[in-house]
Amino acid sequence: MRVTIVAGARPNFMKIAPIIKEIRKVSSEGQPIEYRLVHTGQHYDKAMSGDFFEQLGIPDPDANLECGGGSQAEQTAAIMIRFEKELIANKPDVVLVVGDVTSTMACTITAKKLNIDVVHVEAGIRSGDMTMPEEINRIVTDSICDHFFTTSERAGENLSAQQVPAEKIHFVGNTMIDTLHQNLSRIRKPACYDELGLKDKQYLLLTLHRPSNVDDPLKLQSILDAILGAVAQWPVVFPVHPRTRQILAGMQINYPNLYMIDPQGYLEFIHLVKNTLGVVTDSGGITEEATVLHIPCLTMRNSTERPETVSIGTNELIGDDLQKLSNSIANIVGGKWKKGSIPEFWDGNTSERIVKLLLEIYAGALVINKADQTL
Repeated sequence: MRVTIVAGARPNFMKIAPIIKEIRKVSSEGQPIEYRLVHTGQHYDKAMSGDFFEQLGIPDPDANLECGGGSQAEQTAAIMIRFEKELIANKPDVVLVVGDVTSTMACTITAKKLNIDVVHVEAGIRSGDMTMPEEINRIVTDSICDHFFTTSERAGENLSAQQVPAEKIHFVGNTMIDTLHQNLSRIRKPACYDELGLKDKQYLLLTLHRPSNVDDPLKLQSILDAILGAVAQWPVVFPVHPRTRQILAGMQINYPNLYMIDPQGYLEFIHLVKNTLGVVTDSGGITEEATVLHIPCLTMRNSTERPETVSIGTNELIGDDLQKLSNSIANIVGGKWKKGSIPEFWDGNTSERIVKLLLEIYAGALVINKADQTL
């Protein structure tokens, strides 16, 4: 069986790496499965893409659609046009998409219009916030794909509520945690760590990139004021997303203990997460990693598509409540944060379950189809 795996943006790379590793493993053992990796180019700079491929051992893509830049509509259109040509030239038995970025939705639509099955890894997660582009991408993808690989029981319940047949929903776990487990022994100290005089468990880690938090300079300023006011003398390490840096360039930022650094490679970033006192973020994926690493986490959003990181893990939603933000940071600094536990199947073995299911669903069907053709 032939699987086309799609990756487009930085969050995708951590999700596909262990799947590719497992496919290569079982293929070397004689299982009838091969893959073709298509990078849409949605994230196309070295810091946001290339380093991740190298660090995570992802092979060079078989095709790069080079669809970076432009508005969301322009990018969606470019991906669909170029992915259609890719599928016509290299038709697979199934397309595997991950996550909820523009590439996920665009490639799902394109494959289905060519009558090619699509499986969605990380299916069924919902934030309920239709102002988030990712929520639209999730809903559209899950409305037309063929099999749904979920990270939690809650995601399966969301799909069941949308009348998805139970036999198409597969609770497999979280491939991002596979990547975390596979690389914990390889994480490395960022170059800035010693330069800034950072010490383990004596700094706060900050990431912000969502338009609702960073596009308004006054709001971004108020968030930074609340964080820096609450941490007192503690350093705040802030790997700055390119879109956030554009906003910050027009602001007067003068905090002696705020260290704004470039985006980090995966191995360096996980070192920062693992050794921080706590995380303030508006990213969904980081809340998962913080939960598994038992790191206190504050999410600057009113909703989350990963509720298990709140109900089970170390995460709490802060929304726009700056007083809650200040109080929560004080609790973290004071060692009063909840311990949390790890959700079911976030055990580092998700990719094995995924590849086993792919073989059961599609390799078996191919054998039957070939037998029918010989009758």
